[in-house]
Amino acid sequence: MPAPLPLAPSADDQLLAGCLAHDRQAQHQLYLRYKTAMFSAALRILGSRDLAQDALQEGFIEVFQSLSSFRHQSTLGAWIKIIVVRRALRTLRCEQRMEVYDPEQHPEPLVAWHDNLTGEALDRAIAELPAGYRAVFCLVEVEGYAHREVAELLRISEGTSKSQLFHAKRLLQRKLQHLYS
Repeated sequence: MPAPLPLAPSADDQLLAGCLAHDRQAQHQLYLRYKTAMFSAALRILGSRDLAQDALQEGFIEVFQSLSSFRHQSTLGAWIKIIVVRRALRTLRCEQRMEVYDPEQHPEPLVAWHDNLTGEALDRAIAELPAGYRAVFCLVEVEGYAHREVAELLRISEGTSKSQLFHAKRLLQRKLQHLYS
């Protein structure tokens, strides 16, 4: 039986090799490949284009400084996202915007989602959430993190993560109810 042919390196593997060799073109291509998705993740967490851009840039600096530690335990994109999300969370903490929301201040009942809900309206409503709620909501509902992972990233308890997600959803429902009333 003939030996199997070696697999061609993936585009990420080629970019990784180039970046490790300090090839500026490879670094630029890696940035271009992932910048949009990473900016979106940072923007959802931070709610500010300027802060998200800063977190993206600082995150990619960290990516390029840490590429030699990439262990291929996940995809390169997932590894980069973890770095950028952590950078965005550090930025959020530095901005001291992790205020705690008191649900007793807004005792309105839950409402159903409106049939004409648009992605744009939902994005605006998410951006208006208090920073702590927005961070938990985006990490769990948008990025797919488990509450245990969110608790570790934000240095909060798993129960706090669950509570903040619950309250974030309630606030979103109220905001969207007012929008479509």
